[in-house]
Amino acid sequence: MQKISHLLIFVFLLLAQYTFSQKTDSIKSLPYVSGAVSVTNNGISIVPSFSLGKPAVQFNMYMGKNRLSFEPDIRFSLKGKPWSMLFWGRYKVVTGNRFNMNVGAHLGLNYRTSPLLINGDTSTTTVTRRYLATELFPRYSLTKNISVGIYYLYSHGLDAGTIGNTHFVTFNTNFSNVKISDQFFIGFNPQFYYLKLDAEDGFYFTSTLTVAKKNCPLSVSSTINKIINTNITGSKNFVWNVSLAYAFKKKNLK
Repeated sequence: MQKISHLLIFVFLLLAQYTFSQKTDSIKSLPYVSGAVSVTNNGISIVPSFSLGKPAVQFNMYMGKNRLSFEPDIRFSLKGKPWSMLFWGRYKVVTGNRFNMNVGAHLGLNYRTSPLLINGDTSTTTVTRRYLATELFPRYSLTKNISVGIYYLYSHGLDAGTIGNTHFVTFNTNFSNVKISDQFFIGFNPQFYYLKLDAEDGFYFTSTLTVAKKNCPLSVSSTINKIINTNITGSKNFVWNVSLAYAFKKKNLK
């Protein structure tokens, strides 16, 4: 396990050092920032079989330059209690007309409320659990609005009580900017995925449907997750949510 942790830390350092190794002509380009905030009736994780089971708020920020980006993903319950924080570093390895591939790594903080006994009285405390993760995301564009790809995420828990090794592999198709009228368009992202948590594993189907209006920062989306076959303890047969998101467009930083 120690060797795996060292490998993940190496990936973080590899991503970070890229900022100091760019060519002179590429340094002239400006860094950018964009982001989104969304409110949902049920917080669903990056691994869709994990859900908060209650309303949540999610903040996403994208800061980058050329091929490298830093993308924090912060999630809270509507009561203000932290749920998870992911601090992504991502790099675009291949940027072609058809084929693209990204790699990434993150430090993840997961928060859990646990009972605490003090002088015979029961209270609660928030426990922080740390994870290191890496990802690989190759995809191929069939048309302007349709792409297919494979997404692989490996996560390693650093603290007692965490999942030691998580393997998450998806086979996905993405339909983007599908016009349904002069003003409205949709995005559709069906996926079949395999999830392995230490000795337990399972197969699932998940999909997200998004409806947006032209030149409007607001969008509405819904995610569903359904078990195909699993022996993972605590897996819910069907999970869904509805989210309202506000996005601000990419802006260059001077």
